[in-house]
Amino acid sequence: MMRFLAAGLFALVTASLVSPPSSAAVWTVPRTPDGHPDMQGIWTMHTFTPLVRPARYANQEFLTDKEAAELTALLSEEDVDPLVAGVFALSDEERRKRVKQDDPTHYDNAMWLATPHLKPLSSNRTSLIYDPPDGKIPPQTPEARQRAAARRALAGFDSYENRPMQERCIIWSHEGPPMMPPPYDDVMQIIQTRDHFVVYRELATAPRVIPTDGRPHITPRLRQLAGDSTARWAGDTLIVDTTNFTDRTAFQGSSSALHVVERFTRVGEDRIIYQFTVDDPNTWTAPWSAEIPLLATKGPLFEYACHEGNYGLPNILSGARYSEKNPR
Repeated sequence: MMRFLAAGLFALVTASLVSPPSSAAVWTVPRTPDGHPDMQGIWTMHTFTPLVRPARYANQEFLTDKEAAELTALLSEEDVDPLVAGVFALSDEERRKRVKQDDPTHYDNAMWLATPHLKPLSSNRTSLIYDPPDGKIPPQTPEARQRAAARRALAGFDSYENRPMQERCIIWSHEGPPMMPPPYDDVMQIIQTRDHFVVYRELATAPRVIPTDGRPHITPRLRQLAGDSTARWAGDTLIVDTTNFTDRTAFQGSSSALHVVERFTRVGEDRIIYQFTVDDPNTWTAPWSAEIPLLATKGPLFEYACHEGNYGLPNILSGARYSEKNPR
């Protein structure tokens, strides 16, 4: 009974994502004491919608209502794995085979990764990327391809320094900017003051504390993994501009020239539209943009102590040493 109720709530949430709020609905943008839209609360951006449009929908920017309803029904069934990947790219027959976890004996994703709202589609879009219109990341430059090859060559198991920063709990690739849906624990809290906009994600190494007073960026000589963010209000939209990245940030293969512009717009009681545009002439032949709705959800947030009792990295390296001594 509870599962059917959850599925019904899921369908309602997805319908609200697919259709814009009714013009007849009585809703007024809540505002902070300084007059700006109040976006404070607990939100989630979890979604099955892929970043890049799969070949199945090569010339189709939006799902039809029928396709969206069929996917919603499938993804809200009992025991669907929230981590199932690539469901958009699969045939109808393959989708039904793949949405359930093959062997949940060790760790049942459908049970342990359950959320107050079942994981939905972001909208009827067939990709989070909406620009360029084909829903794909623009081609990489020759320089970017060479840089990617060099990064791959440096990766290895010789030392902790060779392992990815995410694996070492230094920074997660989804933290942003730009922010992306993580595989799980996708809950965030937004806090506003007169001069700052704070985004605190549950699965993150540190909160984002963004000044909203329009101050200039720090000197370009200082580089940071998360860049330097500064924000300003344009009407009811908060625009966050971030530069000063490092080469090690490597968002989708980016360089230190990465420039990110994010937009937060409150459009309903339970929804914020989050958009971002990324530009890096050293990496892509053109800028590209994506859109991810933030849905109101329930808390609380829990501390993510990544290294507390974490034996993953020493075990990875010790396993590598064992393999070197005992080659197959």
